[in-house]
Amino acid sequence: MGSHAELKVVVLGLGYIGLPTAAVIARTGARVLGVDVHQSVVDTINSGKVHIEEVDLDGLVSGVVARGDLRASLQIEPADVFVIAVPTPFGENHAPNTGYVLKAATSIAIVLKPGDTVILESTSPVGTTEKVRDLLVQLRPDLRIPGRAGEQADVAIAYCPERVLPGRILVELIDNDRVIGGITPRCARKALHFYRRFVRGACVTTTARAAEMTKLIENAFRDVNIAFANELSLIAGRMGVDVWEVIRLANRHPRVNILQPGPGVGGHCIAVDPWFLVHAAPEQTPLIRAARQVNDGKTDHVIAQATALIEAMPGAPVACLGLAFKANIDDFRESPAMKIAAALTARFGARVRIVEPYADALPVPLADSGATLIDIDTAIETCPVMVVLVDHDVFRSVPLEERAGKAVLDTRGIWPDQPRVAPAATGLRLAS
Repeated sequence: MGSHAELKVVVLGLGYIGLPTAAVIARTGARVLGVDVHQSVVDTINSGKVHIEEVDLDGLVSGVVARGDLRASLQIEPADVFVIAVPTPFGENHAPNTGYVLKAATSIAIVLKPGDTVILESTSPVGTTEKVRDLLVQLRPDLRIPGRAGEQADVAIAYCPERVLPGRILVELIDNDRVIGGITPRCARKALHFYRRFVRGACVTTTARAAEMTKLIENAFRDVNIAFANELSLIAGRMGVDVWEVIRLANRHPRVNILQPGPGVGGHCIAVDPWFLVHAAPEQTPLIRAARQVNDGKTDHVIAQATALIEAMPGAPVACLGLAFKANIDDFRESPAMKIAAALTARFGARVRIVEPYADALPVPLADSGATLIDIDTAIETCPVMVVLVDHDVFRSVPLEERAGKAVLDTRGIWPDQPRVAPAATGLRLAS
């Protein structure tokens, strides 16, 4: 891979994972090229700025760009290590789309040389790393590819998924353990040597297929547990019980740790990855499929709750608090809050006001609907109806006296002191 100081790395995909990864690698003194398909992203990074919101990322990118250790381009170049961090969305019937991954691998094939390492980080269906291997076999018959050339392979191919939390990405890229799956044991060791440059957590080696499945089951585990909490919220609403109080009490049991319910599940991982398992083994995944349906169904339930509340107060302006898929970030991917806000604006138009402190403008689905973007202070002053969709810290900080007299649907349980006078079955929190 060249000497420690001269290592050249290409990171393909400069999104929420690719850019922080590229910047962290560049901080070690490696020369990193970030490749993206969007000219605007390339220009932003080359000017030392960032196009995504993440704690401390702007300062890190500014520093490594100024030092010449990170630059961005639309074009791939030769390197020692190639890291693929492109999206893997799902398509019709939740079938995973690995097209971006294979396109990235195709571009790598053009510049691949003996001694190079190719690492896939994109969350992928089990077997995708082998598909990358097979593609390289096809495109580069002059190279001995691992798994097809015994231990005498010219290049190394491995899979190493990220497992970071938005808002803590730079910390967790370094501190979290990594699972590194090689096409062969030698591939895994070569990738391990690379990750040891910047990872303080434990690096555990295994097969590519085991590493791929590990990533999928981590997110399916989270999804199933969130579904349990969301199902409890539906039951508690039917029975006239405060679900957050019941969960808090149940969690006093030494072996119980129930998560918090919400308006659904969002983000590019937990809301997507379980479908990869369902698609690959439909007969063996009734629980994982049911969890997905419960969490998606919770979003529809909140839309119905909010609609009933708004219709009960004709003409009143409505504040939807939050669009992001989780607190204190600007990531709206697969966000249930976005889906709910879009459904409400489609029905109630200009009555709906959006409060999202992590957005300078409304995203495209909402921009044309008649909804307007306002701040929390304006919402408190002008909106008698509030629908809490995201538990941003700024929303948590609103005291009871500022919410007095408002009709509130609190899907996150951030205002436990809000008086409840609505019919029990609706699960609404309304001011008295």
